Amino acid sequence: MVTVRWLLRTLLVFHLLHFSTSVDTITSTQSIKDGDLIVSIGKIFALGFFSPGNSMKRYVGIWYYQVSEPTIVWVANRDNPVNDTSGILSINTHGNLALFGSNETFPVWSTNIPVTSAKNTVAQLLDSGNLILLRNDTNKLLWQSFDYPTHTLLPFMKLGLNRRTGLNRELTAWKSADDPGTGNFSYRIDPTGFPQLSLYKGTTKWWRSGSWTGQRWSGVPEMTSNYIFNVTFVNNQDEASIVYAVTKPSVTTRMIVNESGFVQRFTWSNADRRWIGFWSAPKEQCDYYGHCGASSNCDPYHEDKFECTCLPGFEPKSPDEWYLRDGSGGCKRKREMSTCQKGEGFVKVARVKIPDTNVTRVEMSYDLKACEEECLKNCSCLGYTSAYGESKGGIGCLTYYGYLIDTRTYTNAGQDLYVRVDAAELALYAKKGSLRKKTILAIGIVSSVATILLLAFAYWLFRRKRADKARDAKNIEFSLTSSLTHFDDSISVKEPDGSRSNFDLPMFQLSTIVAATNNFSPDRKLGEGGFGSVYKVLSSGLLIS
Repeated sequence: MVTVRWLLRTLLVFHLLHFSTSVDTITSTQSIKDGDLIVSIGKIFALGFFSPGNSMKRYVGIWYYQVSEPTIVWVANRDNPVNDTSGILSINTHGNLALFGSNETFPVWSTNIPVTSAKNTVAQLLDSGNLILLRNDTNKLLWQSFDYPTHTLLPFMKLGLNRRTGLNRELTAWKSADDPGTGNFSYRIDPTGFPQLSLYKGTTKWWRSGSWTGQRWSGVPEMTSNYIFNVTFVNNQDEASIVYAVTKPSVTTRMIVNESGFVQRFTWSNADRRWIGFWSAPKEQCDYYGHCGASSNCDPYHEDKFECTCLPGFEPKSPDEWYLRDGSGGCKRKREMSTCQKGEGFVKVARVKIPDTNVTRVEMSYDLKACEEECLKNCSCLGYTSAYGESKGGIGCLTYYGYLIDTRTYTNAGQDLYVRVDAAELALYAKKGSLRKKTILAIGIVSSVATILLLAFAYWLFRRKRADKARDAKNIEFSLTSSLTHFDDSISVKEPDGSRSNFDLPMFQLSTIVAATNNFSPDRKLGEGGFGSVYKVLSSGLLIS
């Protein structure tokens, strides 16, 4: 029996692959109705009507035209569906792109920009997946779908805040697979302090990419030099934004925020005819925002140890909860540091995603030494780090005020964070460092001595084996020579005529005798007496016995 889901999916595929002309535009005289498509000039993307999942409601969306798995990348009327197939997308009398349902008086959705005449505007679908509205007489851009993304980020699409206009381009998850309406999870750039990308569940931070290090997001160690993108990060008085440009145009890739609260990157495999997961976050407990609470560090690499540890100078707020492996309460100061005190300093916490940068002050002209001095002279400063920690030893200065939260350790990535501590704590860490150095030195000395002794023993053993072999060889030669000398009367040569004649015993090299006796083979042995064994040998055709 044919299921409703299968039937609806079949209908969706039919609509996505519905025949259309090569027209990639909508004009005042060329609209599209439910069942029609416009296709980008390179046949990369298509725009038309669709119904998601089990829903019967109709939406205008953009999807990949040649990808066999129906994949929606943008939805116009995500929160205002059309309840039947009466929808028409057209340029209205005011020059806006508008979607009308059965009620043709008021649009279900519109670009809603101040345009005076329909004659001056045209909508076009580009091969990038961007739907744009232009003045057809000047080609001036009036509106674009890339400024109003839904749950998908395409290559060359900008994500971030325009500080001049207030436009904040962010991704927002669907409510469900059946409903593309605005969901509970959103992914956007936080411009406060030092900009960073964050995933939100409602108004609560869910995961944080970390700040921009100059090469990548500090919380995304997968962004290496052989990453598939050329990434452009902009942070100035006009905007804070990020753009991912693919290095190979043949790569089909997209990033989404799904309804379960994950940011995911996919690439299309032509061989497998499916989307392959390339990257996803959050992955583990330490990725979730503030998993260990304030003033702590999350280290996921301890197999038999609680992942939460307090930062230098701090201790658990609730030791009982900490003992039960619940670090959400965070840590508190061991000793209050309300005013600047003599002897204060900083302890380095290496290879971390630095704490939330919303509470930082930025001074890009400072190096790391000036950053330390700036923090030390301000009694409210909790710590500091480089703004771009991976660029030429560190560029710029971030100083922290208020709290330190969402710090986590990496094995081969991250930045160095310097946490402010009092004199007592600084002395403790200095002692630990001294003991650590002494321990390392002691281990090095012991290892070196052990290596030397081992080599010396191996050399002595080698010399001894060589001496034993030489002595054994001499003993064998002496034994054979003695045996042959004492039994010289018993050795004769059989002449060809059968007669025998005695002769003086010759001397032989040991190697000659070994060869002649087939390495003293038992089948050559004639017997043995008080002076050793007697062997039969063949030499120059003469039988010697």
